[in-house]
Amino acid sequence: MKNMKRNIQQGFTLIELMIVIAIVAILVALAVPAYQDYTIRAKVGECVNAAAVPKLQISEYYETVGSFPADISVAGITAQGDSQFCDVYTTYNASTSVSATFRVEVDETAVGTVSGNTLQPQMTGTPTGSGGVNWNCSRGGTAAANLKYLPSTCRGTNT
Repeated sequence: MKNMKRNIQQGFTLIELMIVIAIVAILVALAVPAYQDYTIRAKVGECVNAAAVPKLQISEYYETVGSFPADISVAGITAQGDSQFCDVYTTYNASTSVSATFRVEVDETAVGTVSGNTLQPQMTGTPTGSGGVNWNCSRGGTAAANLKYLPSTCRGTNT
């Protein structure tokens, strides 16, 4: 009887440890790409949120004058982005009373995607009945492969 008590297992076997390590490796392999996509989406989201400044300037111009500015500089907007992840605000188009659009050029190198990929969400402003401007975000010039990096409200088609 004394010999039987001494043979009780005290620790883990090598196979048990290898199974645990394999499970942890699989979880890490799944989590790292998801985390990288999340950080890119957060940076692009910051860039889209920084577009609040030109949206406000265009809206104020519209409320004051009654039409959208002819070009981006008339509203007092510089070509510089207001975020470290934005390059510039470009491709401004305005119908004097129908709508105004501009694109947010995201710096792909700064957000961590491969340089040359296109991330260009588009902001479209339309007048409301009360004299204000309602803004919507769309995919703009964003490549289809990069839609996953845009905020969900910006993944739709151009309007």
